[in-house]
Amino acid sequence: MELIQNLKWRYATKKFDPTQKISETDLEKIKEAISLSASSYGLQPYTVLIIENSELRKQLQPVSWGQSQIVDASYLVVFCNHTKVGAETIDSYLKLKADTQNLNIEDLEGYGDFMKSKIGELNDDAIKNWTARQTYIGLGNLLAACAELKIDACPMEGFEPDEYDTILGLSEKGLSASVIATIGYRSDEDITKDSKKVRKPISELFQVL
Repeated sequence: MELIQNLKWRYATKKFDPTQKISETDLEKIKEAISLSASSYGLQPYTVLIIENSELRKQLQPVSWGQSQIVDASYLVVFCNHTKVGAETIDSYLKLKADTQNLNIEDLEGYGDFMKSKIGELNDDAIKNWTARQTYIGLGNLLAACAELKIDACPMEGFEPDEYDTILGLSEKGLSASVIATIGYRSDEDITKDSKKVRKPISELFQVL
């Protein structure tokens, strides 16, 4: 199973080589892997920013605990969860589903009403928490795709989301920075690249009931 070997190869890269850049072809594969991620109801309630601009990343570095990955990696990927999910979001999804699967949109009305009733029960904080959790599924696919392509990645929660929202103008777009990742190629100077993975034993992590 190549996936296991790829996951053994990857690690949270602490120092990137700023001279090595990800090809456009590989970047498109990573984007497709993220787009194919599972999401609740299939709504994909998030937007993914892929930031290459060096000046913008310099602005974000101080509110990312000063970490060098922010400016040295090929790209900074910011997963932004939608802060509101309402009838318009659901109707847009149903139209896409009908068009993609060649269905009559009227036949999806019951499913749409079900989603609207369930999501309508959630308050604003619950909506934000729910949509933020969806971004981590996309992050997982990003990490797996990068590992297969032998592209290094570092998932990061060490940043100030409110500052990201301000710098990137996310709030007015109904978005909020949820989790970030840097992708590129490891530096030979990264002292963590040869460290053994530290994981709980399988027997301790899993219980079969």
